[in-house]
Formats: sequence, structure tokens, C-alpha cells
Amino acid sequence: MGEQIYNLKNNTVNENFHKPFSTNILVDNKVCIGQLSSCRQRPAQIDIMGGDKMRKYLLSAVAVSAVIAGSTTAIADEAAAQKWVDQEFQPSVLSKSEQLSEMKWFINASKPFVGMEVNVLSEGIPTHSYESEVLTKAFEEITGIKVNHQILGEGEVVQAVQTQMQTGRNLYDAYVNDSDLIGTHSRLQLAVNLTDFMAGSGADVTNPGLDLDDFMGTQFTTGPDGDLYQMPDQQFANLYWFRKDWFDRTDLQDAFKAKYGYDLGVPVNWSAYEDIAEFFSKDVKEIDGNTIYGHMDYGKRAPDLGWRMTDAWLSMAGAGSKGEPNGIPIDEWGIRMEAGTCNPVGASVSRGGAANGPAAVYAIRKWDEWLRNYAPPGAASYDFYQSLPALAQGNVAQQIFWYTAFTADMVAPQSAGNNTVDAEGTPLWRMAPSPHGPYWEEGQKVGYQDVGSWTILKSTPEERAKAAWLYAQFVVSKTVDVKKSHVGLTFIRDSSVNHASFTERAGKLGGLVEFYRSPDRVAWSPTGINVPDYPKLAQIWWQQIGDVNSGAFTPQEAMDRLAGEMDITMARMQAADEAANVYGGCGPRLNEERDAAYWYANGGAKPPLANEKPQGQTVNYEALVARWASQ
Repeated sequence: MGEQIYNLKNNTVNENFHKPFSTNILVDNKVCIGQLSSCRQRPAQIDIMGGDKMRKYLLSAVAVSAVIAGSTTAIADEAAAQKWVDQEFQPSVLSKSEQLSEMKWFINASKPFVGMEVNVLSEGIPTHSYESEVLTKAFEEITGIKVNHQILGEGEVVQAVQTQMQTGRNLYDAYVNDSDLIGTHSRLQLAVNLTDFMAGSGADVTNPGLDLDDFMGTQFTTGPDGDLYQMPDQQFANLYWFRKDWFDRTDLQDAFKAKYGYDLGVPVNWSAYEDIAEFFSKDVKEIDGNTIYGHMDYGKRAPDLGWRMTDAWLSMAGAGSKGEPNGIPIDEWGIRMEAGTCNPVGASVSRGGAANGPAAVYAIRKWDEWLRNYAPPGAASYDFYQSLPALAQGNVAQQIFWYTAFTADMVAPQSAGNNTVDAEGTPLWRMAPSPHGPYWEEGQKVGYQDVGSWTILKSTPEERAKAAWLYAQFVVSKTVDVKKSHVGLTFIRDSSVNHASFTERAGKLGGLVEFYRSPDRVAWSPTGINVPDYPKLAQIWWQQIGDVNSGAFTPQEAMDRLAGEMDITMARMQAADEAANVYGGCGPRLNEERDAAYWYANGGAKPPLANEKPQGQTVNYEALVARWASQ
């Protein structure tokens, strides 16, 4: 046990490590257990929200994973801790003696729960596969607590969370749930307030070495009240991705500058991104005998299309207000909430929001145009999961934002089918900050970070919550985190990303380490507290955006419909909050409608620009990295 994924001496990746989504996930409406070749038809009741049917499906999934995990009973002892520290949990920011001391605390704190079995749920990325397949076994052997760590698709995780909140039934004892739901959790009063829990009933099971100040993402998991509701487990950003080996070719540099009048490099603005997309798709067309494309994205009418837009698309275009971690008063969804309040007042331009404003409409128009004109054939019908392997084929020049959670796959060797690394496994690509649109201003959010965070709901019995909390802390502990970070490459601790082992490995990771060590990372943030109920509002997005891709509606028509539906949904939340305090007094309080001109002049959506394509701007990649290093 304790398979080494990363060898610090020769910078190699173990080819036998499971790829993302290798454990229990949903593929083409089937539940896949283990490898993707082992699939069974998904029960129809998964699509039914709430009620016993949904609960039975989710719990049956847990039962299946429990069978797969085996039924051996571990004995909690220090010998097990010693074995795991020696064989698996290296490197670490702690010395081995410090690691053993931390593990001894877990052993003692877990004594009341020895023999207990708890169920937790997360989405399928390499980090969570490692937790599910390796760390659960370590935790059981060290503490005597068995954890069934189930993995499903992101949408199914959101459904499970919503179902447990709606029904009050304890489907899972803890979730790794996106911090995008922080506005929901802090308002609905259904999630455990971790600040209160750690200081109160959970004090006896809270690791004194947890060191919350070392976490990168707690500002994203803090509610309007200043309290912590979620604890980061993994964090990844959406960054610009490009084929540096192509960009470095002098013949291509000369041809680009001759046509566009500026240097081929990392695009600073969307104008440059569009020029580069056009150049590779329409002018270069072919490299090494292969047809190539200047852009990659996806457009299938599915929930993950909505996430793409709410994650960052509008904010990169410049639709929100200035402010970090999210725009104040208008966030990246176009929802307005005045500074110092907790009540959203609208999404439509007519209510002071920006979801259907000029910048948002521009953003959707460019997404549609680029997908049609510069992406590989069929990309418009891809979903999130289908688009991931596309870059590894080696026929795409750039992607405006690419999730760094999949760095582990993109540094796989050529023998695994990855055409974007050289024979030694060094990436031919790099990642850099994503470009911004013409409506963007300095001080605005420029990109998205996903912070998958441990969340415990109040419907979970206290003893089960305590046992699950111990596991949550274990998988983010300083004993474990550096090794877990090497496997999943989803940093959550400053101490881990600054560890010497990542200095050694940085050259093999395409700019990931440099980004996370830079001060720029604070401009990338998850969905913020302006969104009062993420599950209710998120489902509106993909349907409307999908109507643009299909040609049913223009970008303006689609965004008008989207903003209007968000306002209608928030009006219902307002009524529920005013009648029954459903959102703790922090539900929406919609503004009266006014014409667009009023809000253009009074801090609402930005008025339309006369020129939405200014001169393209680029920056040299080496200069960018040098700037990071100097700050």
C-alpha cells in the first residue's frame, strides 16, 4: 500500500495511477464502478429531486462503494501511523516526529468513534480519487473509523446536497461541496457554522495543528457574518493555456506580427485572443501534417455549460464591479448586492444588476462566435468532460480558460496518449493568466477558482458529524497535504505550494507552481456571497446559454430571459424569507425597476462601448513569470 505517484528524483509520474473519474461516477447515464469499462445503467430516480427515491439511490451508491472498499476491521494504533508516515506521507512540511505527533492526536480524538462507519461525497477529480482510494484506508488503519468516500459527478453532488437540505434526511455525513454555495449555506442556516462548531461542540475533535491561517481559500468559504461554513480540501483555477512550443517558433512569430502589428505572445485582452485564434485556425491551419485550431471550448446544452459562464466568462469580459474576492456591488453572475448588506437586489439591468448588460451580452456573443469559427469540429456538442481530453490530442493552440485541476492529466507521458509533452515528459504548453475583455477594469475579478470544501449539514447527527470532521481534517492535515498536492495538484495550503519539492518539480508543471506562488492568484475567486441560493439559480443558466448555441435566441434575447428568470426566482426567495425567515433575513429584496440609462449613470451595468475590439495586447511569457517571481 502507499503507491508513490511522484518520484522527486527523476520527476516522473506513475503511469499506473488512476485517471480522473476512475471511481464511481456517471458516464452517459450509467453508474461506473472502478474503471470506466464497468458500468451499469443508472436508476431513473436519480433525476427526481427529493423524496425517498433519490435517497435510496444515493445510499445504495454508498453501499456499493463500501463493498468495493472491503470489510476488514482496522485497529487504531501508532504502528499504523508509523507505517503510513514512512511509506506514503512523504514529502511533508512536517518532520516525521511532528507527523507522528499529529497522527497521535487523531488516534486519541478518534477513540470514541472506533468502529463507526461514515459516508462522505465528492466530485471526481484526481485529488478525490486519491482520498477515496488511499487516504480512507490510511485513516481507518490509524483511527479505527471507516469512511466510505463516494465519488459522483459535480452535478450529482449539488443534487445530493440540495436533497439533504430539502428533506432533512442524512444522506451523507459530510460533503466536499464547492464554495460556490457559500451564499446558500450562510443564508439557509442548514449548514454547520464551523467557527461555532470548532469553538463549541466540536472542540474535542478539532485538530490543534489545523492552522486555518495556512489555507489559501478560507476567504471564499466565509459567510457575510464573517464565520467559516466550509473548510477547503482542494483548489484549482481557470487559467489561459497555450502551446508554448508553437508560440516560440520564429516563422510563426514573424507571420503573426506582419499581419496584426504586435508580437505573438500571451494575450492580455480578448482582442489578442481572437487574433491568435484566427491566426492559427485560418492562416497556419496545419503543423507537422496535422490540422490545428486556434481555440477550444464546449457548448453542449447541459448543466456544465452554465458553470462555465458563471465560473468566469462574464467576469473576464468585465461584466461585474471592481472588488476582491468578488465584485461590489455587482458580482460575476451580474447579481447586485450593496456593500455592507446581505440582501441581493436584482440581476437585471433594470434592477441595478448586469446579467443582461452590454458586457454580459458581449461575452456570450464572443463565446458563440469563437466556438463556431475557431474550435475543432464537434466542440459545440461537447460537454465539460468530453472537452477535457481534446487538448491532449495536440491540435489546439490555446484555450482561454482551462481548469488546472486537470494538470495531472496534462503532464501524463506520451505513452498515455498525451501529445502535449516531449519525450522527457516536459510540457510543450504553459498556463498563464486569462485575458480580459474590453469592459474589464483594473481591480476587477479576472478569473475563477474552484474551492472544493468540506461542508457538514445540520441534519447529520452530531456523533457522525464529529467522525466525518476528523476525516476531513485528516485529508487536509500538514502530515498529508504535500503528498496529496503532488498527486492531485490542487493546492490549498501556502506551506505546501512553497515546499522545496515543488520548487524542484515546477519545471514539469507548466507554470502551475509559479501562479500559486504569485500575488496574482487573489484575483481568481469562486462564486461569492451575492448568490443567495446556488442550486436554484444555477439551473437557469445552461438552458438559456444553450439556446444561443442552438440558434434559437440571440445573445441579447437569451441574457434578457436569463436575467428575468433569476429575478423571478429571487422574488420567490424574498417572499419566503419575509414570510418565514427562510434565508435568515438575508434573502433577496429586489429593487424597483428603472430604465437602463438610470443605472448606467448610477453604478449599475456598464454602458455599451463604441469599440468592443481595441488593439490586441500580448505579453512575453518569460517576462510574466519573472514579474511573478519578483513580487
